[in-house]
Amino acid sequence: MSGEKLAQRNYFGKALETLAKTNPDVVVLDADLAGSTKTAAFKKAAPDRFFEVGIAEADMIGVAAGLAASGKIAFASSFGVFASGRCWEQIRMAVAYPKLNVKIVATHCGLSVGPDGATHQALEDLALMRALPNMTVVVPCDAYETYQATLAIAAHPGPCYMRMGRSEFPVITNPDQSFTIGKATVMREGTDVSLVACGQMVQACLDAADLLVGEGISAEVVNMSTVKPIDMDALYDTALKTGAVVTAEEHSVFGGLGSAVAEFLSEVLPTPLSRVGTYDTFGESGNADDLMKKYGLTAADVVREAHRSISMRNEMRA
Repeated sequence: MSGEKLAQRNYFGKALETLAKTNPDVVVLDADLAGSTKTAAFKKAAPDRFFEVGIAEADMIGVAAGLAASGKIAFASSFGVFASGRCWEQIRMAVAYPKLNVKIVATHCGLSVGPDGATHQALEDLALMRALPNMTVVVPCDAYETYQATLAIAAHPGPCYMRMGRSEFPVITNPDQSFTIGKATVMREGTDVSLVACGQMVQACLDAADLLVGEGISAEVVNMSTVKPIDMDALYDTALKTGAVVTAEEHSVFGGLGSAVAEFLSEVLPTPLSRVGTYDTFGESGNADDLMKKYGLTAADVVREAHRSISMRNEMRA
């Protein structure tokens, strides 16, 4: 962990290069965004296995499904709002229903897309993908984990959705750190509150944990990089240990990680829970850091919600 900042999509491209050389069954499709999604790296390495469908995401999913039905491992990539929303019906019927080996990889998700504004800031994509039967949903926390996650979903049978941001943000994992679908990683041990996050909000939770130490509060930070299937054992263990949970995601609190955690805990281990994310709103155009502050997606917001969750726990125990 060097503290440097790297873009996830660049390491998605590097992983595709690796797959081009090591797995002849991998094919890649793009919807006129190869330069932005970095699938151009695969095109350069294996041009005969790269398919540019143009601005036709629904067609891209249909072609990917056909290739997967023929035995290929099909990666289909676009911006998050298009990869999840514009072609949801095709994903549902052509990919999820028949359980085909299609990997839908979305870049430019969340508020940190910045100046592109609400039309391009995917804040609902996890909800859309989580709701689909047979769909695995992965949200890596940094560039290095994105590389490993790309290799992992290529080896994982069946439909997968992976989302990442646009901008560079801090590296918090090691380049050779293993990635297992469905397994969370405890980034920091703690005893007073559990901070469960995905994507770049894992870094925000690590920063929040540092702030909480100054207040005498020990925070456990869990990188829940697979939102579906969620790591129930890790979630149970951390909630049992601390008795207070905060979730953090660059996504709506409805239908994403916060909902997944709330659903599990409410049925298995009722625990005070507070969620950090956007609340029933679209984003807007602006500087990425300014937007994260305005919509409550910073370390300070995690600290505030940690206090709230701890207070609820203490009131229940009183």
